[in-house]
Amino acid sequence: MPVPMTRLILILVATLVPLSAQAGDAAAGKKRATACQTCHGMDGLSKLPEAPNLAGQVEPYLVKQLTDYRDGKRQNEIMNVVAKELTDADIANLAAYYSGIQIDVLPPG
Repeated sequence: MPVPMTRLILILVATLVPLSAQAGDAAAGKKRATACQTCHGMDGLSKLPEAPNLAGQVEPYLVKQLTDYRDGKRQNEIMNVVAKELTDADIANLAAYYSGIQIDVLPPG
């Protein structure tokens, strides 16, 4: 008996999305973000020229970057140390918090 295409696609998507990329708890992420505020700000707007803005970034992107810092796949002297202690839940929560901050983008002039 053939599997309907829709069902096959749903199964494929479900297997491709890692658990850490699934929605976290933004309120828990806000509490955890106090460690991030020196460089990235509680509002997700960078306080240092070498630190990126996190506000409004796409949640899966933030999960990937934090996971890569934690696992040593992405190198940065500060972030590798900071991210080393993050759990998958911490990462999901931080990503939910920072991605949930609404930013307004205005074109110049």
